[in-house]
Amino acid sequence: MSVDRGLLERLPKTDLHVHLDGSLRPETILELAHEDDVDLPFETVDDVRRFFTEELPKRDLVAYLERFDVTTAVMQTESALERIAFELVEDAASENVWYMEVRYAPLLSVKRGLSPRQVIDAIERGLRRGQETYPRTRSHQIISGLRHFEPSRAIRLAALAVEYKDRGVVAFDLAGAERDNPAKRFREAFYLVRDANLNVTVHAGEAYGPDSIHQALHWVGAHRIGHGVRLREDPDLMEYVRDHRIALEMCPTSNVQTGAVPSIELHPIREYFDREVRVTINTDNRLMSDTTMTNELELCCKHLDFDLEEIKKVVLNGFKSAFLRYPERKALIGEAIEALGEIRE
Repeated sequence: MSVDRGLLERLPKTDLHVHLDGSLRPETILELAHEDDVDLPFETVDDVRRFFTEELPKRDLVAYLERFDVTTAVMQTESALERIAFELVEDAASENVWYMEVRYAPLLSVKRGLSPRQVIDAIERGLRRGQETYPRTRSHQIISGLRHFEPSRAIRLAALAVEYKDRGVVAFDLAGAERDNPAKRFREAFYLVRDANLNVTVHAGEAYGPDSIHQALHWVGAHRIGHGVRLREDPDLMEYVRDHRIALEMCPTSNVQTGAVPSIELHPIREYFDREVRVTINTDNRLMSDTTMTNELELCCKHLDFDLEEIKKVVLNGFKSAFLRYPERKALIGEAIEALGEIRE
């Protein structure tokens, strides 16, 4: 179904699942590599763009994640981190994203001497400077633990997330390859987080089946699920997710690239929406997926028959699912409803 792209650009939006280290500008990668004396196999911006956007030899999450070795190589100084965070806000603001939750793993930026606290503080400065420059676009941080690291590292990061609660951090996440790295291994870290009344989101049901989602919900207490494309393989669990209004952070382009779904036409977001599961649309990695929020919405219209009114409902799901204090969230939802009502075919 065709929906005018201009209308999609005008919609107020959220981006609840966006990785900082997957959303750098190609120009910035080259400039930072030069400034910080980082040896990368690129000479031009086109080289950078081609490396990240060319189709992988196989659609596989692990192969997809290997490209982050390049971006994190230029994310090792405070000035670089602040710049990257600011530019992400700027890019989001350019397409009317009103609210964004930016996730990353601080431990990936300590290879040249920064402490995890310096990483968090630098990114927070970038996000705040972005909000000062573009007041309509608000953003917060989500700290990610990594499945392929030892649980002890996740515990350290969980403690940091708790320390920075109400200082820019709104949730703790678990990311990385699901296979052979079950969420239940990290339950002690999530106990720290939940005991401090901090929000939880977990990557699950992307490269592994519904058991991964089950663990995310019932072993570590996730309030939202990152991706969740394989939820439909367990109909009873899907009803539980629907009944409890647990949001799925879906990223259509990325889900195809990683092989989580075979094609955009077969993405389950249409089925989930029709069954009244609370789905949200997100970018995941603006660089790796060569995408924007507007692109993701347009894909759902062109290939999954979402009309404008349905897209508005999905957009509103994003505002309803934001990790904000209830009064803030309620006010933001009200503003979004008013703005959405003014946009018609």
